[in-house]
Amino acid sequence: MLTDLSIRDYAIVQRLDIELHDGMTCVTGETGAGKSIMLDALGLCIGDRADARAVRAGADRAEISALFSVEHLPLAQAWLERAALLEGHECLIRRTVTSDGRSRAFINGSPATLAQCSELGELLVDIHSQHAHQSLLRRAVQRELLDEFSEIGEEASGVAAEAEAIRALKQELIALASSSKELEERRDLLNYQIEELLELNFAEGELESLESEQTLLSNANWIRETVHEVSEHCAQLGDQLRSSVTALSDERLGAKIDESREMVASSQIQLEEAASELRRYLDRIELDPQKLQEVEKRLDAAYTLARKHRIKAEALASHLTVLSDELEGLEQGNQRLDELELEISEREQAWLKAAKALSKKRAAGAQALAERAMELLAQLAMERCTLEVGFIAIEPDKLDPRGLEEIEIWIATNPGSKPGPLNKVASGGELSRISLALQVAVSDMATAPTMIFDEVDVGVGGAVADVVGKLLRRLSSNVQVLCVTHLPQVAAKGHRHIQVSKAGNEVVTTSLSYLSGDARVEELSRMLGGAVVTEATRENARELLAAD
Repeated sequence: MLTDLSIRDYAIVQRLDIELHDGMTCVTGETGAGKSIMLDALGLCIGDRADARAVRAGADRAEISALFSVEHLPLAQAWLERAALLEGHECLIRRTVTSDGRSRAFINGSPATLAQCSELGELLVDIHSQHAHQSLLRRAVQRELLDEFSEIGEEASGVAAEAEAIRALKQELIALASSSKELEERRDLLNYQIEELLELNFAEGELESLESEQTLLSNANWIRETVHEVSEHCAQLGDQLRSSVTALSDERLGAKIDESREMVASSQIQLEEAASELRRYLDRIELDPQKLQEVEKRLDAAYTLARKHRIKAEALASHLTVLSDELEGLEQGNQRLDELELEISEREQAWLKAAKALSKKRAAGAQALAERAMELLAQLAMERCTLEVGFIAIEPDKLDPRGLEEIEIWIATNPGSKPGPLNKVASGGELSRISLALQVAVSDMATAPTMIFDEVDVGVGGAVADVVGKLLRRLSSNVQVLCVTHLPQVAAKGHRHIQVSKAGNEVVTTSLSYLSGDARVEELSRMLGGAVVTEATRENARELLAAD
């Protein structure tokens, strides 16, 4: 749900902060006051292209921020989480446009592309107007609308997912089959490399042990001499300190010398223990030129093979495991080809069965949707309109995620004329009312949490306008509805009422007010009576509000 819209220096708006709520909110105001500017600004947030001319005269840049609550929107939350942009239960989309035409977009404070804003925007808001932001013109939206009305969304998703899975399996099959020669060459190379590694049989941690042993063996003479010399020195110092301990044990020195004597005695003991430990270490040092040669030969073999495989010597053991696993996978390649062919055949048959069942349910739903939509269109002064849901066949062997058909809504606005695609037949005002009728028909499963209608009442009035208001009010029980209108019958149906006005001569600015009580009565009176507001128009306005 859209909770806040903030606009800075955009078109004739200097500063505009709009707080929105659930239910139905109506936006009214005189022509040119800037009602549609709010929608254009929101469109920028959800991916519309920027134009430097949109920056208010004299300003360096325009900035628009739209805050949405996504607490009860699992699809939007999942999208944000995949993009690593999820932060709590709110989503802030911000867009800036500089006076030289440069544009930047942000989602929850992180830089974002226009494609990301557009993709996320489709999950958050649906704008129905006489402009380009009309999702109903897209066949994909029409198909989703039918599937939602027919309550077969899960079946449609299953057919799409299975088609994608089969395509992935086919790609794997093609890759395995086309690379058989390369796989054979790779298999031969792996066998040769594994044989070399097995022959060396280099164990995990062996390198460190060999290098330590090589250091000892190659320096055995020097080590023996050095250790012997130090052990003898420690022994001599120990003998000297023993004499010192004896001398310090004379009673004539008194008790105050005891601590010093103990320290000397401790040093004497440590020196003697050090001498003993060094002699034991000396006994372990061997002079073995043959062993040294063997160690150096194995180290040389390890380093040579490591260079050949372009790895570190300490990784030889793990590298053998990696190559063995790869060879095992290649050995199973032919078996995998047979398995893939069988799996693809079985899954194609299952997909075709599911797609046919989906088509059958779509056909039944299409008839019911067309009938319900035409009932609503008749109430919207389009009783001469014919609406059909057309099926464009897709060959089964294409395994299309859409199923066995593409969906297209066709319309004929005049009796006797042949129905055609919405974008070629319906005018802007007609398209808004068609969209309204379709959305109300599936209002229990609305396609977006926030729906915005810009002047859906164009070309209607009186009782039909009252129907438009009632339909929008009914739709708002399931989704948030924001409606820009010129008709008091529609405006009176809103839970909330926003009035947009402009002021100034040389510099024109737009402002808004939240209306209630007498102020709302006055605005509805203006819409009823034009420039002249009388007590009669006020009474009429009160009657419209009371009828709600």
